[in-house]
Amino acid sequence: MQDTPVTPNPMDLATEEKPRWCPGCGNYAVLAQLRKLLPTLGIPRENFVFVSGIGCSSRLPYYINTYGMHAIHGRAPTIATGLKCARPELSVWVITGDGDGLSIGGNHFIHAIRRNIDIKILLFNNRIYGLTKGQYSPTSELGKRTKSSPCGTIERPLGTVSLALGAGATFVGRAIDTDAVHLAGVLERAARHRGTAVVEIYQDCNVFNPGGFTCAADREAWQERIVYLEHGRPLVFGKNRDKGIRLNGLVPEVVTIGKDAGKDDLLIHDEKARSPAPAFILSQMQYPDAPEPMGVFRCVEHPCFDERMREQVTTAVDRQGKVNLAKLFHNGDTWAVE
Repeated sequence: MQDTPVTPNPMDLATEEKPRWCPGCGNYAVLAQLRKLLPTLGIPRENFVFVSGIGCSSRLPYYINTYGMHAIHGRAPTIATGLKCARPELSVWVITGDGDGLSIGGNHFIHAIRRNIDIKILLFNNRIYGLTKGQYSPTSELGKRTKSSPCGTIERPLGTVSLALGAGATFVGRAIDTDAVHLAGVLERAARHRGTAVVEIYQDCNVFNPGGFTCAADREAWQERIVYLEHGRPLVFGKNRDKGIRLNGLVPEVVTIGKDAGKDDLLIHDEKARSPAPAFILSQMQYPDAPEPMGVFRCVEHPCFDERMREQVTTAVDRQGKVNLAKLFHNGDTWAVE
């Protein structure tokens, strides 16, 4: 008789492996929040699977006591797709980074999103290749001087949220490692979403790219540099909550409330809008031209690929009956190779 599966508690999710991240790395914050979150989801520990690629972030499966796999560079979404299709009862998470997920793994990233597989993709973005010691990545700022761009990058950075929205994402969120409470909330919403949930997590690589996100680098000024997205509410920010975002045509602009505009003039965030266009406009906002949006950009319902695939298989079996695999292999023209 098998034991009844037990929902884990945070202590169950710690492993004997000591995290091999640099002191002060934002990965610790994400790991801590995941260990707190998983027990609240009501899912047995043996039904969690973490799949990662290559990079500092991709070491995470070693440090969380669930099933996991450290895959090859950029291919974590592919493995996660097959796993979720074959084992629908599993909660499948992809752990990737801006290099692993958006460079060599970019193709796999966008097609997992396009299909709306019921998986959760956490993309750790530090704007640098940290594991290989400081080369520029797809998200590095234009003009960034690194070991592989000593004269400054000449490539425009790739926007993770914009890319995900363009691929048809049903859930896209963004959080930052230094705001634990907000990070926990975004991760929980992603976990409970049915379909592909993409969460971009800003984090500082304090060794090879310190201060990579200037919007949060100054703890005294971050309230002036970040705007939190709340569904159905106007975009208001600032230490004194006296600034907001207004649309000038299709261009968002910063205004002072009571001076340049009233609250009724501000953009109201709608994460459930039928079109991804409003979310895309927000995804283009960047400090210092505008505050960086944090929170859930888009959250809508759409059929999941893995569910529809299983429906097709069931329909085919009901119509044609179960097939003898050995008979199928030897059906029709066969030949022997000597």
